[in-house]
Amino acid sequence: MASKKGIIVTGIILVAITAASFLFWIIPQENPSTLTVSDYANYLDGVKKIHVVLQESIEMEFQNLLDGKTSPEEYIAITEVTTSQVTVQISEFVMSKPPEEWQDSYISYMEALKKFNSYIVETKVVANMLKEGQIDTEVIQKIESLRLESQELINKSDELRP
Repeated sequence: MASKKGIIVTGIILVAITAASFLFWIIPQENPSTLTVSDYANYLDGVKKIHVVLQESIEMEFQNLLDGKTSPEEYIAITEVTTSQVTVQISEFVMSKPPEEWQDSYISYMEALKKFNSYIVETKVVANMLKEGQIDTEVIQKIESLRLESQELINKSDELRP
């Protein structure tokens, strides 16, 4: 079983990020929402920090799942919250409309977030496989491949910064 402290810390982080993300849904729908960004470097750095927290949390919980410390049901619930948070981050990228000199960097990071979301979905597949008492090594390899692709896109984003 996962430690209570780890579950609580992960829960608090996920709730805080989810609450901040849902602020965009509170804005009335009559007015199309736009995200005004004036400091594109700091905005991208902020998204990266959120991504790092989500990635570390998912990787820790995935390892706990593989070690039998987290049940598949608990892990699946965590992945549902995390994928929705990553989807919100991707949506914010689209709404931010960076200037031309930042577009390639933003697009690359947005692609990294999409790969990260695919990574989370594949770890969820493993959780479902564990429910049935089996694990396919191809899925584990695909998970690692998606993680590496996401990291490569993050590096590319960094290289494309103006």
